[in-house]
Amino acid sequence: MTSSTSSTPTAAPPDAGTREVELRIGGMTCASCAARVEKKLNRMDGVTATVNFATEKAKVSYPPGVEVSDLIDTVVRTGYTAEEPPPPEPEPQPGQTPAGASAAPSAAEAEQAAARQRLVVSALLAAPVVLLSMVPALQFDNWQWLALTLAAPVVVWGGLPFHRAAFTNARHGAATMDTLVSIGTLAAFGWSLWALFLGDAGRPGMHDEFRITVSRMDAASTIYLEVAAGVVAFILLGRYLEARSKRRAGAALRALLELGAKDVAVLRGGREVRIPVSALAVGDRFVVRPGEKIATDGTVVEGASAVDASMLTGESVPVDVGVGDAVTGATVNAGGRLVVEATRVGADTQLARMAKLVEDAQNGKAQVQRLADRISAIFVPVVLLIALGTLVTWLFVSGDVTASFTAAVAVLIIACPCALGLATPTALMAGTGRGAQLGILIKGPEVLESTRRVDTIVLDKTGTVTTGRMTLQEVHAAEGTEEKELLRLAGALEHASEHPVARAIAAGAEQTVGPLPAVEHFENVPGRGVRGRVEGREVAVGRLFDELPEDVARARREAEAAGRTAVVVGWDGAARGVVAVADAVKDTSAEAVRQLRELGLRPVLLTGDNRAVAESVARTVGIDPADVVAEVLPEDKVEAVRRLRAEGRTVAMVGDGVNDAAALATADLGLAMGTGTDAAIEAGDLTLVRGDLRVAADAIRLSRRTLGTIKGNLVWAFGYNVAALPLAAAGLLNPMIAGAAMAFSSVFVVSNSLRLRRFS
Repeated sequence: MTSSTSSTPTAAPPDAGTREVELRIGGMTCASCAARVEKKLNRMDGVTATVNFATEKAKVSYPPGVEVSDLIDTVVRTGYTAEEPPPPEPEPQPGQTPAGASAAPSAAEAEQAAARQRLVVSALLAAPVVLLSMVPALQFDNWQWLALTLAAPVVVWGGLPFHRAAFTNARHGAATMDTLVSIGTLAAFGWSLWALFLGDAGRPGMHDEFRITVSRMDAASTIYLEVAAGVVAFILLGRYLEARSKRRAGAALRALLELGAKDVAVLRGGREVRIPVSALAVGDRFVVRPGEKIATDGTVVEGASAVDASMLTGESVPVDVGVGDAVTGATVNAGGRLVVEATRVGADTQLARMAKLVEDAQNGKAQVQRLADRISAIFVPVVLLIALGTLVTWLFVSGDVTASFTAAVAVLIIACPCALGLATPTALMAGTGRGAQLGILIKGPEVLESTRRVDTIVLDKTGTVTTGRMTLQEVHAAEGTEEKELLRLAGALEHASEHPVARAIAAGAEQTVGPLPAVEHFENVPGRGVRGRVEGREVAVGRLFDELPEDVARARREAEAAGRTAVVVGWDGAARGVVAVADAVKDTSAEAVRQLRELGLRPVLLTGDNRAVAESVARTVGIDPADVVAEVLPEDKVEAVRRLRAEGRTVAMVGDGVNDAAALATADLGLAMGTGTDAAIEAGDLTLVRGDLRVAADAIRLSRRTLGTIKGNLVWAFGYNVAALPLAAAGLLNPMIAGAAMAFSSVFVVSNSLRLRRFS
C-alpha cells in the first residue's frame, strides 16, 4: 500500500490530446507536503495530478498547451523540487542488472545511512547535555559551557532537516511538524544563548536545580539546552524509525521485470545465435530448451512440451503445448525442446502489461495519511497561535518582556511533539518485531488503518490455500489388479518423464511402494502420454487406450469432477486403473478460514484454475461455492477486487504469485505469502513469511492491535500537551518540569508500545 495523500481529484474526461508524465518530487517531509503539491498542480487548467508520498512521484495528465516545464515550475514555486523523467535506458545485456533496478535501492541506502549518522552523532552529543542539566550532582564549575559546546551542533546540524523544511514551508505560508520542532528548539537554544552571554547563567558555579514545583523561574539564570538538544535527538530517532518502515513501492515493478529471460537463442540461417532479449523482433524464431524461460510471447512452430505458467496464470497444472499453441514470455519450459516464433515483444508482452497493471493499481489506490500528520495539520498552527497569544497577553498585562518571552518559550517547549514523533514508529517497531517472530512482516504504518476496516478477504488458491505442488491423491485399480502393482508400474514409467504430473506420480509411488524398477524403450507420445517396457510388460500411461472398462472410466470421471488430474494406467493393451494427482489443500487452510470468519471477514476464493477444481477446494476449507471466482486471468483478478470494492466492501487480498501482484496492489490491504514470488511480496502490504494461511488471521489481529497502540500513544501525546499548555501559557510551568514531562511522555509511549512484544 503506497502513501499517496489523497485520491485522484474528480476531473473531466481528458481530451484526445491529453498527455501523461511522471515527475520525481523532492523535498517532501510528510503527507501534507504531497497534498500541497497535488493541490497546486490540480489548480492548473486541464491538469489532473496524483502525488505519491511513498515513491516521491507525481503522475500528471496535462492538456495541449501545457509543457512539462510548466508543471515543474509550479512544483518549484510550491517549495519543492521536480525533475523531468529520465530518457529511456537501454535494455540490459546478458547478465546485467536491469536499468534502474539498482539505482533506487542505492539512493535509498545512502539516504538512510546519512539519517543514521545524523541520529547517532546527535544522540551521543545530547545524552551528556540532558544528564548534566537534570542531575545537579553532575554539575561542576562551568558545566554550562560544556553543555553549550555539545548542544550547539545538535541543534544546528542535527536539526538542520527540520529548520530547512520549516523555512521552506514558511516561505509558502504553511506549517508542519517540522515548523514546531524548529521553532521550539531554536527558541530554547536562543534563550539559552541570551541567558549565558547576557544573563546570569554563564557565571562560574551556576547550578540549574531540578525542582518538581510549578513556579515562575528566574529567566536570566535559566538555560534550556537539554530541551533543545533532547528534542532534536528524539525526533531524529522517530524519523529514522519511520524511514526504515517506509514502503519501497517500486520494488514490485522491478521484481516483475526481472522475471523475464535476459538472452535468447535465435535461429539465424539454421544456426543458433545468442542475442539479448531486447534485440528480438516480431517474427524471429528462437529455441527454448527444457528448464529455460520462454523469452517473449509467441507461437510454437516446432516441438512439444509442458509449460509451467503458474507464475503468470496461477494454474497449478503445467499446460501441454505443441505446434500452433501460444506461449507466454517468462513462463518455464518444463519438458522438451521448443522452437517459438515471437508474436509480441517489449512493452506489448503479457509480462510488461502486468507490470503496468501493478503500477496503475498502486498509483490509483485511495490512500491513508499518517495519523500524526493529519492531526498536526490542526495542532501546529494552534500551538503557534497560543505561543504568540501568550507573548502578547503577558506583554499587555505585565509589561515584562523577559517574563513574556519566558512564558511563550515554555509553550513551545511543552508543545514540542517528542512523544508524538515516537508514537507511530515505536509501536510499529514493537509490532513488527513481534510479527517477525510469528512470521508476519508489516511494511509500514500506513497499512494498519485498513486492517480495522477490512470486511472481505480474497484468497488466491494456488500456493495460498493449496500447497502449489502436484501430489498423488488417489489410486483406483480395476477388478483383478492390485493397487500397489498399478502404482509401481505407473511410477516406474513416469519416473523417466520430466512432466510435473509424471514427477508427482513417481514421487508418490516411491513413497508408497519403495524403489521402482527400470524402464526400457521409453517413448513420449506428444499430447497423449508415455509408454515403455517395465519388467517385460508394455506399460502405458495417459490417453493411449481406445476402450476403458466401466469402473476405470467411472473412476476417471469422478476424479476429474473432484478437480483432480486423472491419468489412465494399463499394460499389455488393457487399461488397469486410474491414478489421480492434484494440488493438495494445505492442512491448515480450513482452520485459517474459520479464524478469518471469527474476525468478521467474508472469505472469497479467487483462482485461475477451472471451476470444478476451485469449488472442490472451497468445499474442503469451508468457503461458500457462491464466493468462488474461477478461471480468471491476472486482469480479471484485479477486476474482481475492484468489483468487491465497488460494492462498498473493504477488501484484503492474500496471494503468492506474480499473477496476484496487481490484485494485491489494488486491494485495500494486500497480504503476500512469503513462500511466493518477490513481485507478490513487494506488492503486498503484509508479508506472511511462514506460508501458513493461519498467519493471515494473526497478521490482521496484530495489525489491529498495533493500530490501537498507535492511537493510544497519540491520545497520550496530545493529552499531555493539552493539559500542560494552559500551565505554560499562565507562566507557571517550570521549563525543567516541561523537559521532564516530555521525557516521561516519551518513556510512557515507548513502554506502551513494548507491550506488543507479548502479543500471541
